[in-house]
Amino acid sequence: MKIEHVAIWVNDLESMCAFYAQYFKGTANRLYRNTEKQFESYFITFENGARLEVMRQKGIQDKMTTPITGYAHIAFSVGSKENVDQLTETLKAAGYPVLNGPRITGDGYYESVVSDPEGNQIEITI
Repeated sequence: MKIEHVAIWVNDLESMCAFYAQYFKGTANRLYRNTEKQFESYFITFENGARLEVMRQKGIQDKMTTPITGYAHIAFSVGSKENVDQLTETLKAAGYPVLNGPRITGDGYYESVVSDPEGNQIEITI
């Protein structure tokens, strides 16, 4: 069994799609639109076949700013410590907040945590 895809609600569909395609080497499909439900989405496919769906629908509210139960972050493995460092610096230079790291965690992972354009946390790891 494998996870088929993960989906996130977004406000700016085009910029979020471009962010994940540019920085994480994803390829977006064509925009899917359901006018009756006022729903739109892109599937972004990554090199290993994993997919992320970015979605927008009229009436979906912004998330709360305090921690709540539910999904916490999405993690991308970039293959090496050097790649973690490089991508973290690239995102930092582009103005995206680095929330943590790069560092070795207590359980031995080498990672950094950054925010995407809408504040969703992304873990960049080996």
